[in-house]
Amino acid sequence: MGTTQSRVDGRIARGNQTRQLILRRAVDIASVEGLEGLSLGRLAGELKLSKSGVFALFGSKEDLQLATVRAAAAIYRQHVIDPAHDLPSGLGRLWAVCAGWLAYSRDRVFPGGCFFYSAVAEYDAREGKVHDALAAARTDWFRYLEQTVRDAQAAGEVEAGTDVAQLVFEIAALLEMANAESVLYDEYASYDRAATAIRDRLRAAATDPSLLPATA
Repeated sequence: MGTTQSRVDGRIARGNQTRQLILRRAVDIASVEGLEGLSLGRLAGELKLSKSGVFALFGSKEDLQLATVRAAAAIYRQHVIDPAHDLPSGLGRLWAVCAGWLAYSRDRVFPGGCFFYSAVAEYDAREGKVHDALAAARTDWFRYLEQTVRDAQAAGEVEAGTDVAQLVFEIAALLEMANAESVLYDEYASYDRAATAIRDRLRAAATDPSLLPATA
């Protein structure tokens, strides 16, 4: 019984490792070529895996696309949200999240820049499960930003009358513009411009502007 269980556990572990290997390659491809650029056969060939094994892990192209979105979301959280998690509520945490996002795009965690910026552009006018998954991920991101601003308000560091939805919209727009300009023109000055604009916008909403860096 113990030997049989060990074999089963070993197969599961190998299957999970293979799945993670496939998804890491899938998110990189999709960030450059789009989710439509994914195929089970291509991934099997590039990673030198059996097609049957890959098809056993992902039953269809749509299943692969959905799993890729989930994998990208986990990487996104790791680089953008988690580093600021233990900071106290306030402008310091909000600034750290914005700086983390700019670093995530600038450092090309995904070779095509922000995975979700390109994927949303690819699927925004479509219908279906992939569109819905991307829309949900974007909604989660905006809600997280809004909650981070509200937490800063509760901490007394953001003016009570601040239009939170408007502030979040402007922050997200600046982040995404920096990503778009950098990827399109292969330049990085846009990140500094976005950081400066976000810093200035947050200082305008702060109860004490000195809580934010003097320079971005």
